[in-house]
Amino acid sequence: MIPWEERRQLVKVATLYYTEGWTQEQIAKKIGVSRPIVSKMLQKAKEAGIIEIYIKDDSIHTVELEQKLENEYGLKDAVVVPTVGLTPDMVKRAVAKAGAYYLSKNLKSVKKLGISWGTTLAEVVKEFPYIRKEDVKVVPLEGGMGRRHVEIHANQLAHELAKKLNCTCLYLYAPAIVESAELKERLLAMPDIELVLEEGRTVDVAVIGIGNPHKLSTLRELGYLDENDLNYLRKLGVVGDIGFRFFDAAGNVVIDEFTNRVIGVSLEELKKVKQVIAIAGGIHKLDSIKGALNGRFIDVLVVDEQTAAAIVENW
Repeated sequence: MIPWEERRQLVKVATLYYTEGWTQEQIAKKIGVSRPIVSKMLQKAKEAGIIEIYIKDDSIHTVELEQKLENEYGLKDAVVVPTVGLTPDMVKRAVAKAGAYYLSKNLKSVKKLGISWGTTLAEVVKEFPYIRKEDVKVVPLEGGMGRRHVEIHANQLAHELAKKLNCTCLYLYAPAIVESAELKERLLAMPDIELVLEEGRTVDVAVIGIGNPHKLSTLRELGYLDENDLNYLRKLGVVGDIGFRFFDAAGNVVIDEFTNRVIGVSLEELKKVKQVIAIAGGIHKLDSIKGALNGRFIDVLVVDEQTAAAIVENW
């Protein structure tokens, strides 16, 4: 039990500091003690329950989710976007906007920036501000050629992002998926293709999306996967994909006939990149995002609130 006189002094110090806005130095002079003593008094007031700090803001819930995700999965950073009441399309745009903002504010020492493909990343590039970063080079992380949905291919996204940054970009002149493993080997033997892939393996930051091949799948929509493929992937335990590469719920990389025909940076190579930023939203991607987190493919996650809460509730 703290004596009344001491308790009164603790209340006075706490009031001056938290309510009146005095500095610890000013309080020390007023009551005739050193500044470290004031610091100890404030700590004692907290321990005694005299001071209870409340953060009054709607963001507190999402910040708590961010901290839990960071601690559980060893993330460098997490950004949880408030999306309560939004439609799926609005959720995707909100997450993409947050991802674009995060990326734009974290390019200080980046010289090589890798980007994958997909509809979410296309929204990220669309939301990305115009800033001058002439010393940055943007690199596609997988191939992408053809006439269908060119706007979401890695080459196109690299080109559009480079325009926003006023910098240069490389192009990977090869399809993302080729007809056979033999054709893949022949293409990989071409110096221009191997050079871009090597640049992709050594980027400072990689920006990726996360897909669910079973629900609202862009891979299926584009015709890369049919029902037989999906049944096969289910038997293998596949829950998600990053850059056409599949993984299971535990985060194990799944190698199959499909992935053996992909031209791009592999998941094993992606793990070696200094910082991988995943931007993904939508509750339909819950298992996919969890698998990617379990596989430790990600350093930074930008995700919607509903999905983040479901991840935390179902460790």
